[in-house]
Amino acid sequence: MKKNVLKIGLNLFLINLIALVFLSSGFAQNKRITLGILNIDSQGFSLSANQMGNLVRIEAEKLDTFEVIDRYDVAYLIDKHDLVVDNCFGKICLVETGKIINAQKMLSGSVEMYGQTTIITLRLVDVESATTERTHVREFLNLPNELQQMIRITMREMFELPVNEEMVTRLTKRYNYENAVNNPNKVRLSLAGPRMGGSYIIGESANILALPEHEGGYDAFPLMFQFGYQIEVQYLTHGTFQALFEFIPNVTGLGQGLFFPSLTLLQGLRHTKYGFEFAFGPTVGITKLGTGYYLDNQWYLKDEWADDIPNPNPIVTRMDSRGDYALSPGFMLGLGKTFKSGNLNIPINAYVVLRKSSLQFGLSLGFNAKKDK
Repeated sequence: MKKNVLKIGLNLFLINLIALVFLSSGFAQNKRITLGILNIDSQGFSLSANQMGNLVRIEAEKLDTFEVIDRYDVAYLIDKHDLVVDNCFGKICLVETGKIINAQKMLSGSVEMYGQTTIITLRLVDVESATTERTHVREFLNLPNELQQMIRITMREMFELPVNEEMVTRLTKRYNYENAVNNPNKVRLSLAGPRMGGSYIIGESANILALPEHEGGYDAFPLMFQFGYQIEVQYLTHGTFQALFEFIPNVTGLGQGLFFPSLTLLQGLRHTKYGFEFAFGPTVGITKLGTGYYLDNQWYLKDEWADDIPNPNPIVTRMDSRGDYALSPGFMLGLGKTFKSGNLNIPINAYVVLRKSSLQFGLSLGFNAKKDK
């Protein structure tokens, strides 16, 4: 009997002890440092100092680290004690006001615009010791629509919390690949401009190019110089991707005294952060085609048949320098990467053109300077 009573008493003691530990732990977690935020000095923005302070207060509450004093409680205590805090940005004023509103820490600072730069400064003041506990200064691009993101980043960096590095890059790197964040309401990464490079042709067309002119060839080597110009229309920009149409008039063969014009229409997808691009679409060239036949593996034009009997050989059409101009359709696949140097964009693209009688591999280089439209 005594053992049962002792066992019950021990169990009750353990239960009470565990409950006390949990209650103490919960109390300790809930006992946060009280943080007071007044106005934040605002220079060059449409937001007032009071509105800027509210933005900072919202981001401080999101940290879930401090017991942020409610702005209405702050307003009540300020009115009750007839305080003037419109220009209360310095340490002395913050300490005096912090004692009145029962804040252990006070957070203040400024958000200022200097040309194309936004500078955010935050200061944490300890009320009891009347000292500045920490200060953090952060520079951003001049992007007023992203002000809350800037304040969030500055706040989290100040208290050594992780931030979105991709967003930091977009808000701070002036010559990062353009996107909806760092170039609002403007044309995004535009690569319109001249293109030059070379292409190598394999297949039946390459063999024809190498033939002498009297056999319908061009007496040419299948590695040819190209020159053109890319025109692009961007119809969708979302996140780090752009969708666009590309129009590329091009001339091939000038280096060998030849003239093969073409027009390519591409549907492209571009990554604005890393500059990678993938595109595909039809291409149409203008070349000379002849109608003829093969006899003993030798090519002849149809008019070269001199016998009185009908030509028994199959009549076909192929590339021939003695023929008539006609359209030569194909399909292009391309991959590219854009490199940047200041305002200069340098796109490099590799591509392949598929045609019935040949494959054409090419490499092109372009350049342009960033233009805001």
